[in-house]
Amino acid sequence: MGMSVGVLDHFNIRTRKLAETVRFYEDVLGLEKGARPNFAFPGAWMYSEGKPVVHLVDIAATDELQKPDSGVVHHVAFVSRGFAGMKDRLASKGMAFDARQVPGGDLWQIFVNDPNGVTIELNYEAAKEGGVAAPVERRDDVGAM
Repeated sequence: MGMSVGVLDHFNIRTRKLAETVRFYEDVLGLEKGARPNFAFPGAWMYSEGKPVVHLVDIAATDELQKPDSGVVHHVAFVSRGFAGMKDRLASKGMAFDARQVPGGDLWQIFVNDPNGVTIELNYEAAKEGGVAAPVERRDDVGAM
């Protein structure tokens, strides 16, 4: 049997904006706040399809500095479904986003930033979205992130 790193399990965000960050992942992306081990520090786990994919750690009561952006991590990507529905959801929430088609047309993408400056990339297989071309759209006029 060959070796494999496997698939991404989760990503972790250390934040002074726990409530705002939970709201973003629930209200904007549609993840669900769920069960989390009883760690000695506050936080939240955000679930997608029954899996805790975003781990949040509240650093508000510590001396740890809040990073102003995502550091050396440029973005985190999800394989997603419902391209048009997500674009509508983001627009209805007043979120700035960038929707584009990867050259070749097989993959559609939406980029949106969370309250901590982490760029979230949502990837959609064009064939599963019922179309051959995704309209490229930049919505930075709908509100600040």
